[in-house]
Formats: sequence, C-alpha cells, structure tokens
Amino acid sequence: MTREPARDRGVVLIAVTGALIIATSATLVRLSGVAPATSAFYRCLYAVPPLVVLAWLERRRLGPMATRERLLAWAAGIFFGLDLVFWHHSIGYVGAGPATVLGNLQVFVVAFAAWALFAERPSRALMIGTPVVFAGVVLISGLFDSRAYGENPGLGVAYGVATSLTYAAFMLIMRAGSGGRRRVAGPLAHATLVAALLIAAVSPLSGGADFTPSWPAHAWLLALALGPQVGGWMLITYALPRQPAALTALLLLIQPIGSLAVSAAVLGERPSPLQLAGCAVIALGVLYGSRRDQPARSADAQDEQVPKTSTV
Repeated sequence: MTREPARDRGVVLIAVTGALIIATSATLVRLSGVAPATSAFYRCLYAVPPLVVLAWLERRRLGPMATRERLLAWAAGIFFGLDLVFWHHSIGYVGAGPATVLGNLQVFVVAFAAWALFAERPSRALMIGTPVVFAGVVLISGLFDSRAYGENPGLGVAYGVATSLTYAAFMLIMRAGSGGRRRVAGPLAHATLVAALLIAAVSPLSGGADFTPSWPAHAWLLALALGPQVGGWMLITYALPRQPAALTALLLLIQPIGSLAVSAAVLGERPSPLQLAGCAVIALGVLYGSRRDQPARSADAQDEQVPKTSTV
C-alpha cells in the first residue's frame, strides 16, 4: 500500500522534469542565433542517432515495427517537420515565451479533430474554454497593444497557430499508428528522420538553412537536440499516460510557463502586460478546457478526450 503513492510521485517527478527540459527549447533556439530552418533541421538531425539506439533497444523488447506503423510514423514526420519550421519562425517574430504558449493550442486542435475524425465529442469544459483561449491569442498578437513585444507579433501568432495545427496532425497520426502498444522510440526515430529530410527540402521556401553553422551555434543546437528533443520528449511520453488526465493538464502548463521564465531570465525578453495577460488567459483556458465531464460516461471514453502528450 505504501509503494503506490511513492510510485505516483515518481511519475509526477518524471513528467515535471521532462516539461522543464522542454521549456528550454525556444531559448536554445534563440541562443543558437541561426535561421529558423537551420535550427529546426539540426534539432532533428542530432536527435536521430540516440533515438536509433533507443529504438533498437525497444525493438529487442517489443519486436520489429509493423509496416503500417512505419508508414504512419513517416507521415507523422512530415507534419512534425512543418511544425518545427512554423514554430521556429514564431519564436523569431513574437519571442520564445509567447511562441511556446501559442504552441499549446494543439490541446484544442486535437480535441476537435478527434471529434470530426473519431466521433469523440469534446467535453463541455473544452467548449467553454475554447473562446477563452482564443481571446488570449488576440492579446498576444498585439492587435490592441502599442507596446507588444516581438519583431512582428501578429505574424508570430499566425505561425504559432500553424504550429498547433501541424503538431496536432502529428499527434493524431502517431496515435493512429500506436496500435495499442507502448512503443515510443521507434516511431519517434522514424518521424524525426523524415522531419529532418523534409526541413532540408523545404528550407529554400522558409528563409534557407545553413548546413555548416559556426561554433558555438552547433553547441546550442546539440543541446537542443539531446535535451528537449530526446530527453524531455521521452520523459514526457513515458509519464503522461501513467497519471490522471486532470494532473496531465496541469503538468503540461509547466512547459509554457517555464519557457516564459527562462526566456525572461536568459534572453531578457519582456512581453507587454497585455501579452502576459494573454499567456495567462491561454494557460487558464487550457487548464479548464482539459477538465473531464463528471457524469455518466465511462472512464475509458473520458480518458480519450484529453491529449496525453506535450508541445514543441
């Protein structure tokens, strides 16, 4: 009886650690000082070797991936590559912290896409939380704010919304290819490799990529790949399915809040009061919208309503 709470605390600690690691992503992108396509490409490329090793270990335990799983992982990789390109552009236009907050709109995109594709009706809380979240998006965009932070906050918001759409597609496809098996590293390795190839292919359309960035850019990009991309992502993926959905929603908010704090401390980013209010509105909207309806539906049906994954 005493071991169960300890195990639960261990899972929460793993989730919190993963979320805090991922929260450094946008700041590492800014510190690298390279073009968005460059940082997105190397984030994936440097992550592939350790993911291949982890996938090999996973294969020994679970057996080889089925053809369907591989094909779906490749399809997911296409959307993952687009997601990273959009998100890295958003960082440049609206700042590291707000860009990360905007990326968390995928919670709502996935829920409504699951309603359209899988007839999984969103909860009442999600329906109420949706307009609240989009009010926060308007505040971050600087539409009514002469002191808005960022090179082009409106364009940053547009890229942030595109990030959420493509990341939601990535999650839905990865979910469809899971087959009910707890396979993580194999699909992620396939998707990450495809994402790197796609980013390299579309880089001329997104400002171009420098495939020989100078030092210390490589150090920041390597830290980005091995920290958030491999370490943080694996910890989050392990922990979130093993805890209640309400706690999942709360822990997911650590990433955007942590990103705001890290970018302020390291980069000196100072979003305007209205933009910070928009970040808070989005966080509260996501937290409320992730609540499950209490009454008479089965626990299995309710669990399906909350996307159990993290953002970029």
